[in-house]
Amino acid sequence: MTPGGRRGGGRPTLEEVAARAGVGRGTVSRVINGSPRVSERTRTLVQQAVADLGYVPDRAARALAGHRADTVALVVPETETRLFAEPYFSGIIRGVSAGLADHDMQLLLTLIHTSKERRRFADYLAAHRVDGVLLVSVHGDDPLPDLLERMAIPTVLNGRRSAGETVPFVDSDNTGGAQSALEHLIGRGRRQVATITGPPDMYAAHCRLDGYRQAVRAAGHPDDAALVAHGDFTEEGGRRAMRELLARRPALDAVFCASDVMAAGARHELRAAGRRIPDDVALVGFDDSAIARHMDPALTSVRQPIEEMGRAMARLLMEQITGGAGSGVPGPRAPSGAHLVLPTELVRRASS
Repeated sequence: MTPGGRRGGGRPTLEEVAARAGVGRGTVSRVINGSPRVSERTRTLVQQAVADLGYVPDRAARALAGHRADTVALVVPETETRLFAEPYFSGIIRGVSAGLADHDMQLLLTLIHTSKERRRFADYLAAHRVDGVLLVSVHGDDPLPDLLERMAIPTVLNGRRSAGETVPFVDSDNTGGAQSALEHLIGRGRRQVATITGPPDMYAAHCRLDGYRQAVRAAGHPDDAALVAHGDFTEEGGRRAMRELLARRPALDAVFCASDVMAAGARHELRAAGRRIPDDVALVGFDDSAIARHMDPALTSVRQPIEEMGRAMARLLMEQITGGAGSGVPGPRAPSGAHLVLPTELVRRASS
């Protein structure tokens, strides 16, 4: 006799679970698939029978019966170099993984950086190999969100392409976060505050630049275009932009960088130019990543809840896939059910 009191060998079947629980095959299927249309007493009986028999659901059969692939694609339209160099992406991946942990879903990480890779992914989607897509690092000219919308594939963006974004998204308060950074620097007596922005084709970068400008104007400071240099969210981009700023405005006394990675690059250039941080130039970043905590001096940074954003993305996507609010993923709820903007917080450290 096999474990659980079964006679004979082989894998336990759905029918055997049903017989042991004293219910129909369809009821067992509903319990296994998390349907709410089952009483608690029946659910307990089925779960006990599953445990007793050691039953493991046939994933492929379940997916076929429910027209589901049981797979979610996490798409990053960046190069491998940037994916592994930026702590932001690992935070999002951790959050998404945690958000999907209680669901029987596989997570497929996909990097798309060329039109050829985009076409290949479109073919993959057309073959119904994923149930939904999470898209990270959204650029304004990226055609993928519109393609996903046309294909009616459940999708959640990390960030958005514009203020009028139509695709469901999870974002952070980029404008408010930048404002808090500038208010902090100006409140500390800094008068020539420069900024290193993110890429101009990313809405998050525009919002952080808007927050910078709003705070500068509110303080009565001139809106000096020479104090703005464009970066690309990379360390080298931060170095290059810092060199430009020092050449234009050598008397600058503070810099707000739109990412911690760029702040790390700016710090190298400031030190190379003989500027002490924060004595001569105060420095603030954005993200509050591990980079901020490990810099010398430790970097003041705007914290955005990166892992929480990943969990919220998973929740919104599961709501679309399951057709309701019962996603089982904890976290803040979006009033619209589709758009969620999470708050940011300035974390003060020695660099400012």
